[in-house]
Amino acid sequence: MSSVTTLVLLLLPFAGPAEATSENILKDSITFNGARRNYYLFVPQKAGVTAPLIVLLHGSGRNGLSLVEKWKDIASQEGIVLVGPDSADSAQWASPVDGPDFLHELVEALKSKYSINARRVYLFGHSAGASFALQMSLLESEYFAATAVHAGALTPEVTSVLIQRAKRKIPIAIQVGTDDQFFPLKAVRDTRDELAKQGFSVELTEIPRHDHWYYDLAPKINRSAWEFLKKSELAGDPRYEQYRFGK
Repeated sequence: MSSVTTLVLLLLPFAGPAEATSENILKDSITFNGARRNYYLFVPQKAGVTAPLIVLLHGSGRNGLSLVEKWKDIASQEGIVLVGPDSADSAQWASPVDGPDFLHELVEALKSKYSINARRVYLFGHSAGASFALQMSLLESEYFAATAVHAGALTPEVTSVLIQRAKRKIPIAIQVGTDDQFFPLKAVRDTRDELAKQGFSVELTEIPRHDHWYYDLAPKINRSAWEFLKKSELAGDPRYEQYRFGK
């Protein structure tokens, strides 16, 4: 078990049995470290023998449903299983409470119930969920096949620490608006450049005149993300490493 500094990501201001929500999206929960953790699940009728899985990490003040709803149409068309977990505190995603162990246990629980392709488990996140997805990508680069995010970045300090942990150059795609008021282009470009400098394949798409708001452009953003993600598959069985987090 490796040790790593505790990572806490403050989110930006937003605005028991499975429970049906809307249009075949189910609300369910697992118990993690003695606490009940909710998640939202969509399993398409079109799912093949083994389906890819996308883990969706929501933005501040939201929950997993906010992303599953926006991804459901593409998932139905493409045969993708979706899971949108809630962070422990909707005001932030943080390690170790939200990952990587929590995400790993959630994925493994779903793999025990559904026919999921273990080599095609992906991450997508918006806003601070995007930044947390980038962190998880580097910590568990041999577990997740690829990551695509909207409006997220890493600080140089976090990037330098986590890059040393990455055992695989996991493919990453970042989309950001040129007018994003929370993640300026310079911060996103710096993240791209630092990762690229260390040999990672990073695609950055700058959306003209787009700000931080994801939801209106979600169909376009999600389609672009999926076209990127679906190209990647782990070469072998996924490998997961536990970390000991400390201050």
